[in-house]
Amino acid sequence: MRILLTGLVLSFFTVFVSSPLILAQASTKPQLLSPEACGRVPISIARAWPLTDFNQCTVPITEIRSGGPGKDGIRSIEMPEFQPISSSALADTEPVITVSFGGESRTYPLQILIWHEIVNDEVGGVPIAVTYCPLCNASIVFDRRLKDKILEFGTTGNLRRSYLVMYDRQTESWFQQYDGTGLFGALAGEVLTALPARLESVGDVRMRGGNNLIMATPKGFLRPYGANPYVGYDTSNFPFLFDGQLPKGIKPLEYVVIADDRAWALNSLQTEKQIKAGDLLLEWEPGRASALDSRKIADGRDLGVVTVSQIDATGSKELIPYKISFAFVWHAFNPDAAIIR
Repeated sequence: MRILLTGLVLSFFTVFVSSPLILAQASTKPQLLSPEACGRVPISIARAWPLTDFNQCTVPITEIRSGGPGKDGIRSIEMPEFQPISSSALADTEPVITVSFGGESRTYPLQILIWHEIVNDEVGGVPIAVTYCPLCNASIVFDRRLKDKILEFGTTGNLRRSYLVMYDRQTESWFQQYDGTGLFGALAGEVLTALPARLESVGDVRMRGGNNLIMATPKGFLRPYGANPYVGYDTSNFPFLFDGQLPKGIKPLEYVVIADDRAWALNSLQTEKQIKAGDLLLEWEPGRASALDSRKIADGRDLGVVTVSQIDATGSKELIPYKISFAFVWHAFNPDAAIIR
């Protein structure tokens, strides 16, 4: 297996939201630690981040480790350009994220995001950050509005539990991509709002028709878009740059679907096609390639398309936020919770 670990990347997620008011946010904010519990900041971090108050924290600095690239070493994208889906040459199997607000839809290919991890954009008047962490295969879309600010996000080049740590350029606070929690700085303890999102394929977007726009290849970057820099990662035996405890009875890089503070093994959903859990409905269908399998993303093995919806009293379905990640990730953030199989 050959893995080129060039840094964190963004997965392709599709968001279908009828209203900007359909949001998900942590019900309770994490507590701030004392400055002593935050720990002594390494000189390399202090020099690179002079504007970040590391005495304002929700986790100790000892939980942070370098992913290799420095601040903005993996460059986020601002002001992305788009083209009609009918003009795209991407294969039907390519994984993408489609975001819809106010009658406007935009699609973000994973083959671009895997090299940039974050796209700052605005759809239907809603400022969003489309994020993907390849080391944990988590695609999450956040509302960039927090308190009285509209934030713009970049990559810190650091990891926590082998998971993307991003920052905002307005206050230089650090955020955990897993749940949008502010880790360090002026916004430590605040929580970003996650938007309901659906990871799909280019073929799904084409089949819907309409005037969907897809993100065009960025200009000014020398990247082999369409190639996977993490060849074979999602079938490897151990997560990269992870030193925590591994879950028992399941391979650490087995895929899981995480929603509503629960996790289901993806292979169970692939077998059942549908799983009903209270008022939640998990559904699966084939057609979306893994971004972390073969050298060419479009040729990756078929992971399929997952949706997670909440069913109301009338039987209507409404998409809710979820992520497709790995078993080790779920265990790292929820050590006492089982994976439903």
